Amino acid sequence: MSDGPESDPEVDAALAEGPPEDDAADDADDAEVEVEADVGEIIEIPLEVDAARAGLRLDRFIASRIVRLSRTRIQAIVGAGKVRCAESGRLLVRPSIRVRVGQRLIIERPAPREPAVVLDYGVIFEDEHLLILDKPAGLPVHPSASYHRHTLTHLLRTRLGPGHGWELAHRLDRETSGVLVLGRRRGSGTVIKRAFLSREVHKRYWAIVHGEVVAAQSIEIPLGPALGSAIRVKMGARALDDGGMVARTAIRPLAAGTFRGAPVTLVEALPYTGRQHQIRVHLALIGHPVIGDKLYGVDESAFLDVAEGRRTLDELGDELGLRRHALHALSLSLAHPASGERMTFRSAWPKELAAIVPAPAPELPGDEDGPRSDEEAAPT
Repeated sequence: MSDGPESDPEVDAALAEGPPEDDAADDADDAEVEVEADVGEIIEIPLEVDAARAGLRLDRFIASRIVRLSRTRIQAIVGAGKVRCAESGRLLVRPSIRVRVGQRLIIERPAPREPAVVLDYGVIFEDEHLLILDKPAGLPVHPSASYHRHTLTHLLRTRLGPGHGWELAHRLDRETSGVLVLGRRRGSGTVIKRAFLSREVHKRYWAIVHGEVVAAQSIEIPLGPALGSAIRVKMGARALDDGGMVARTAIRPLAAGTFRGAPVTLVEALPYTGRQHQIRVHLALIGHPVIGDKLYGVDESAFLDVAEGRRTLDELGDELGLRRHALHALSLSLAHPASGERMTFRSAWPKELAAIVPAPAPELPGDEDGPRSDEEAAPT
């Protein structure tokens, strides 16, 4: 996605396929580092053919996955021998060949100049089996076409070495800050992922939302792909008999404040299920979108303006008054994968959000009766 304006995984996925690995916006007012790719550096982009795209021409398949590349550019890349089969290493040099389901392709491209991010993370806890990180807002977790080295996974390889052996047990969107859990590959990581799936992991989020939330409530609105939306990763209310999935989020107000002269509320959100963007969607559906949310807090046309290159993500963030969305993964409680001891990990309320609504005291009431989440693979 180095062709045209710099973009973002959620933006790219919006016109391609969902869910994205992470999502929008840069909030880099501290330790901002922008690194240009070394001259001649090549990155490899892996793509796997799903059933829905099986039988497409090679150039059309790539265009459906990397939407910012024109067909002309894709055909030039293919003709230059920059696409190969992952299994055999055979070069695919004809744009007209048909792809098959399960086929894994590798595309070689010059490394793009990557958008600035906070290239750092905090370590909340570490032992032989468990690594708990404090992820800053703006740092993507996984590589995408826009982010190759400016990602948490690349940062871990740089700091710990390529054979560090840690794997992510779940994900956070790029703009979401807070607690992130890793386990050992082919070891504790499997145990932790199983705990997410069996709803044995308790998660708490704080969010600053527009408007006055006056009472606690349980939001039980089934979610699925948003009907009538041109944004493919966008979620919305969806009946269970029409592809919707059960989704439940409990919220309660913690503190009131103002933002740009309008009332806002700091709420605690407890996800009992783990649907794509669940907390953000549920809050928007009850009329209290997260401030700074560029997907659910604005008219769809504003997001499409970014996706289609008519404005930058930062410009939209500046218009909203915040270059990140105000959602923070505050705490996470789980059984230690080796000892079974119940442990709770917390991340401090970020200062840029505390400047809008300070953290109330005490910060947390305790996690023993928190929700059980199945957020194994759903960024929030």
